[in-house]
Amino acid sequence: MSSHKESHERGNGVVLEPQKSRVKPPPLYKVLLLNDDYTPMDFVVKVLEQFFTMTREKASVIMLRVHREGKGLCGIYPRDVAATKVAQVVAFARQHQHPLACVMEENT
Repeated sequence: MSSHKESHERGNGVVLEPQKSRVKPPPLYKVLLLNDDYTPMDFVVKVLEQFFTMTREKASVIMLRVHREGKGLCGIYPRDVAATKVAQVVAFARQHQHPLACVMEENT
């Protein structure tokens, strides 16, 4: 009976260790749209609505920020999600023959 209890305790120790080692979460990444002189404002709003599930009002605010400040934050995501969003936006923009730039940078 005591040997069963010991293995049970060791099993608990093994389960708890990985949880303790995960003190620092994986880094998150900002997805940003960059301003250019060619992409229509309506297209930027459409991208924000479609790929970042924003309302028209919120998308318009971000679009104006991109226009006035040179860049606008679309969202903050884990690396894989951020990379996918960047690729989707760039592919969609090229498909519609717009030079819209979408980039990701580590959220510090």
